[in-house]
Amino acid sequence: MRPLSGRCFGVPAVIALLTCSLVLATSKERDLGIGVAGGGLSPTRSAGVNVELQETLKRETASAIDAEDVKKDAKNSQNLGKSGTSNKNDLDLKEVVFVIQSQSNSFHAERAKQLEQNILKQAADLTQELPRVLLVHLLDKHDGAWTILPLLPHFSTSFSRNSSWVFFCEEETRIHIPKLLETLRRYDPSKEWFLGKALHDEQSTIIHHYAFAEDPTIFKFPDFAAGWALSFPLINKLTKRLKSESLKSDFTIDLKHEIALYIWDKGNGPHLTSVPEFCTDDMSSPKTTSCATMFRTFLPLCGNPVKEMAVFVAVKTCKKFHDDRIPIVKQTWESQASLIEYYSDYSESSIPTIDLGVPNTERGHCGKTFAILERFLNHSSDTTTWLVIVDDDTLISISRLRNLLSCYDSSEPVFLGERYGYGLGTGGYSYITGGGGMVFSREAVQRLLDSKCRCYSNDAPDDMVLGMCFSGLGIPVTHSPLFHQARPIDYPKDYLSHQVPISFHKHWNIDPIKAYFTWLAPSGEDVTSGRKQTLYKEEL
Repeated sequence: MRPLSGRCFGVPAVIALLTCSLVLATSKERDLGIGVAGGGLSPTRSAGVNVELQETLKRETASAIDAEDVKKDAKNSQNLGKSGTSNKNDLDLKEVVFVIQSQSNSFHAERAKQLEQNILKQAADLTQELPRVLLVHLLDKHDGAWTILPLLPHFSTSFSRNSSWVFFCEEETRIHIPKLLETLRRYDPSKEWFLGKALHDEQSTIIHHYAFAEDPTIFKFPDFAAGWALSFPLINKLTKRLKSESLKSDFTIDLKHEIALYIWDKGNGPHLTSVPEFCTDDMSSPKTTSCATMFRTFLPLCGNPVKEMAVFVAVKTCKKFHDDRIPIVKQTWESQASLIEYYSDYSESSIPTIDLGVPNTERGHCGKTFAILERFLNHSSDTTTWLVIVDDDTLISISRLRNLLSCYDSSEPVFLGERYGYGLGTGGYSYITGGGGMVFSREAVQRLLDSKCRCYSNDAPDDMVLGMCFSGLGIPVTHSPLFHQARPIDYPKDYLSHQVPISFHKHWNIDPIKAYFTWLAPSGEDVTSGRKQTLYKEEL
């Protein structure tokens, strides 16, 4: 595997650790960040922890529900404890607290509100007392609320006396309430449970700090799209831990993996229990007859795609990659972009590239990015309402992006992409990681440049400085899981199976042209699954 150093733009924030004064550390390898949970494992520790996890799993295997038993038990509605003995659990809907992992952007807030109304309608149809349904973006205005762990003390204090479970879901998760209750009744709520649909890495990956490098398949983490649940004894335990020790890690990179690491606590806490009824199959699939949850596999479409001339694409490059990376852009996605410019430290007419007068640096490229923002605002038409900034080794589908952008209001300050977090346990900020692509509405660029927030140096990490600036302006970043900071092989296949991805990043150790045509090229079918790439408009 080739090292990650040597980029000439947008160094990934995962290897750019800022101090509190936002000074870059000199050792990228040493400063690789991992997660809100503080559970990241350095490669040198992975082997020892791997053995530790294996021993933990061996001790607990006897208490795990076999998947086939789950199906049989659901069929005859027996309430079984994890030991396999009968355990009557008359769970009422009011004992379940629903938490929708919502966002404040108007499109996402409306989707979450529709899901809330659907949950309450199902509850009313069951003639049961209505459950509590909470929207994360309304619970806490603090920028770190989306990382979930900071909210657990509130759940413990407010709901533990009269509730048994907190069930988390995404705004596009679809829930069959009767089946969910039937499923939860199989688990003794007086015990510590961490339930979900299990994902695992097929190979060690940078986004998980190469955790469990010897056998990454051994560690399971939840697919948030399927929903996941915590029992209150576990929430109360985690709350005590959160109060006694601060979250250690600076970076939040992949929340689902980091939460699982924090809960597992090096063998002191439970591992994820896989629940077959927590599904990510499409609602139209016959497989969903036994599912308590489902997930619409689709690329959001909220009207006509935004016009080609409404999207301006800026590619960051430098001279040493003109012959290496730019030809791949031209062979793959360039033709989808009607407005595109390449920004470099060297003007080359054959591409062509534009020298913005900002010298190339070996680390972050904040100076270059802010020069691009200025050029977009001052030299593009007002009808060009969206700016996309990508690296020269970003693979992206502009046609899919135009569909996605139909759901967002360009008159709002939108800063869109894959969300990471820095220092969120101590009042930090969220940001859009640059490798997967950063998308700005013109209004967002206008407000940013009207402010006094600027780079503290040309080689500062641009994505993190932008996150800090927007946070200071009170403009939250908007997350989409369809943008990816890493390569397709860095994500579980089952996770990607319910996506229509918009971007991936990095050329190393893969054939980038093949990766593009497999995952991103406009076509009638998804090469990876044969699934038609249908666009859906759905009412809850």
